[in-house]
Amino acid sequence: MASGGSHYNEPSGYLFGEKAGRVKEDWENLFMYGMFGGMAFATVLLLYKPDTSVQTWALVEAKKKLEAEGGLPKYEKSSNEALL
Repeated sequence: MASGGSHYNEPSGYLFGEKAGRVKEDWENLFMYGMFGGMAFATVLLLYKPDTSVQTWALVEAKKKLEAEGGLPKYEKSSNEALL
């Protein structure tokens, strides 16, 4: 065994070898607030981002073209529909 013998750690009964009442390190709070705060901020940005898809642009352009040509139908209530 060229590695110098077995490297077996005796079980201590603690999860990951840490005691239950341990003290947090300085970087842990910064990491937690930064990570989850950043994810919340990214979620809000994604919810309110503008719609820049090609389909939306083409729909707006097609409506403009139809309005300019006078081919866009306008639906108005007739007197018969008002009674229903």
